[in-house]
Amino acid sequence: MWDAAAPLEISPDDRRLLETWARGHNTPLSLATRCHIVLRAAEGIPNRRIARDLHVSRPTVILWRERFQAGGAAALTKIEKGRGRKRTIPAHKVRAIVEATLHTTPPGATHWSCRTMAKAQGVSAATVQRIWDDHGLQPHRVETFKLSRDRKFVEKLTDVVGLYLNPPEKAAVLCIDEKSQVQALDRTQPGLPLKKGRCGTMTHDYKRHGTTSLFAALNMLDGKVIGQCLARHRHQEFLKFLRQLDREMPKELTLHLILDNYGTHNHEKVRAWLAKHPRFQLHFVPTSSSWLNMVERWFRELTAKRIRRGSFASVDDLIAAIEEYLKTWNQDPKPFVWTASVESILEKLARCKAIYETLH
Repeated sequence: MWDAAAPLEISPDDRRLLETWARGHNTPLSLATRCHIVLRAAEGIPNRRIARDLHVSRPTVILWRERFQAGGAAALTKIEKGRGRKRTIPAHKVRAIVEATLHTTPPGATHWSCRTMAKAQGVSAATVQRIWDDHGLQPHRVETFKLSRDRKFVEKLTDVVGLYLNPPEKAAVLCIDEKSQVQALDRTQPGLPLKKGRCGTMTHDYKRHGTTSLFAALNMLDGKVIGQCLARHRHQEFLKFLRQLDREMPKELTLHLILDNYGTHNHEKVRAWLAKHPRFQLHFVPTSSSWLNMVERWFRELTAKRIRRGSFASVDDLIAAIEEYLKTWNQDPKPFVWTASVESILEKLARCKAIYETLH
């Protein structure tokens, strides 16, 4: 005979949460087992039968029933002090590893690896990795940055972000840039196709067949892109692209162009042309702030999805591929939405500058 036990009372919300945890692929086995105990207890299944089916002891079933009754679903995630495997690495050794990671480098290298740190500290590489994971340390990674030194940084930032967040009426905001020197690279041997258990392959070496420069204008309203591939990226080519924008954009709209500080954008012939076409209004991002120009985000899409893994036997093949991607993109464009305010950007930069000045 199974020992009788009253069905465990459980709310619909707790039941859904426990069922989600029990099915989750990333749920620890111990937590999933506790969820199954509570769910079966809620069905009125006897404690001994639950223990037998889940391969645990009857006192374990009773323990987690009582803890759920006292603290709800959250109680299943808590482990009492003194439970679990005892610490084998002393606290002073953990501190020593963390301090060495943050403030020293190994002889002849720029950063620590698990094995070099393990050898220096007399522990295992797995121990070093666990300590790094616990403290959020990743010495093998590095991120790049550059703080703008533009004297008109705040003024330009406010101007550009203002166009993103509050665009003027009867106007179009276009983010413009050149993706220069795009190479037509042809792989030296055919790669193997994708198959089950194996990714596609491509040779590491290549043949160069020339370059092209892509001029692109991203419309912030609908996400469409106007593009043109030209052999070079001088002021003559920039003027040719401006004339294309003048032809393709509705005549009644004022065009606000967001650009970087490349010299061709301020060429005297460009300024003379703009003086004769007053509907073109130029807005320059601060120096070293290409992240502020949203067309750079679209360039990333183009590179990742069409160029990086492509193989092009000629510049004409490369241009055809870019134009095909432009056509496909514009059939179902997806606008990039700017959300950061000027204040939040300035606050982040202030924190970065404070840290930078402290370290230097």
